[in-house]
Amino acid sequence: MTDAAVRRIRLQEWREVRDLRIRAVSDPAASIAFLTTREQESARDDAHWQARTAEAALGQNAAQFVAISGERWIGSVTVLVRDAGATDALGRGVAAPRAELVGVFVDPGHRGRGVLDALVEEASVWAETAGADGLTLDVHIDNARAQAAYRRLGFTATGLALDTEVGREIQMHRPSH
Repeated sequence: MTDAAVRRIRLQEWREVRDLRIRAVSDPAASIAFLTTREQESARDDAHWQARTAEAALGQNAAQFVAISGERWIGSVTVLVRDAGATDALGRGVAAPRAELVGVFVDPGHRGRGVLDALVEEASVWAETAGADGLTLDVHIDNARAQAAYRRLGFTATGLALDTEVGREIQMHRPSH
């Protein structure tokens, strides 16, 4: 179990949100874990980060959770609630309402210590409160480490896959508890 505190981000924390995202897309596995690059994220202006943080801190259809150890942000996950008829993060139509996990990141020095478990649990509770019947995510076919971590947390492959600009992604789902 982790000693990190996990909570929803706060409106004024846009700089921390930005800095953690840039760290995440700088990770050695980022090329198969994220759809954007360090260069793209670094080029975004302050207004972008302020708006993104406001939506994830206060929004009804999006929430970002952060794991903090001491003063250091060490992990994050964002939940996006999609209504039927909407488009998901990979451009697919959504047939039934669902909650998607995106932007999952745990600092390499804290992996395997329960941080991901705590983040996913907070995301799951929030998603259930928002009316979702579970969590869905997409993971790169070559990201075996992430797939194993998600399976350990109760996610199973749905059989759906999509080719993206970073390669083939498979969809995984975990029902509500």
